[in-house]
Amino acid sequence: MPIYLIRHAHAGSRPAWRGEDAARPLSAKGIAQAEAINRALRHEPIRRIASSPAVRCIETVAPLADRLGLRVERRDQLFEGGDADEVLALLLSWAKRNPAVSSHGDLIPKIVRRLIASGMKTKDANISQKGSVWVLEVDGGKVVKGRYVPPPR
Repeated sequence: MPIYLIRHAHAGSRPAWRGEDAARPLSAKGIAQAEAINRALRHEPIRRIASSPAVRCIETVAPLADRLGLRVERRDQLFEGGDADEVLALLLSWAKRNPAVSSHGDLIPKIVRRLIASGMKTKDANISQKGSVWVLEVDGGKVVKGRYVPPPR
């Protein structure tokens, strides 16, 4: 059972943004990345979509949710600074629904580090570029394999 852990797409410069950071939207590059993620995951058996409440995270998975006829569930646990162990428990509880989950660049590497420490096999470096996806394979209630998919060009 796969879990798709998605780093939000490009959202432009944080310092240049004049509003609350959680309201910062995707840039034109980010919108293109979100559409590419939608195309890349079009044949995957995703039955649940969740996101950090940050606009850039929601906008990253919105095209996928629209195509699948699913709503984007906003989860505070997925926001920047979230607890990796709490998020891991949440992801594993959703594993049977093959979730696609959008979060941030500080949280995703923490999650991947914990998974590697607990035995997840991967050939990929623990990175999380904007617009990238970690495909996490779950077996027996545990993430056993991870594959990093870099952002679309």
